[in-house]
Amino acid sequence: MGAKTPVRRKKTARELAEEFGASPRTIQRLIAEPREDFLARAAERRTRAVELREQGLKHREIAEEMGISIGAVGRLLHDARKIAEKAQG
Repeated sequence: MGAKTPVRRKKTARELAEEFGASPRTIQRLIAEPREDFLARAAERRTRAVELREQGLKHREIAEEMGISIGAVGRLLHDARKIAEKAQG
């Protein structure tokens, strides 16, 4: 069961738990993003990173374009490569 109205939150589960007097696990359960939505969003981010890389952008440029860290770009490209290898055989 995910959140009724999924929204990207700016506070952590721990911060919300302290604010509402509940456990962090309870908060996580209540505000969780549905798994399908998370996986779709992750696939979109990987695809976007690969598209930018294929256009010849460097990791730093991709990071700036996507608003993420250089390490996150490396991780997205690595994951995309592993998924592609797995699909090939």
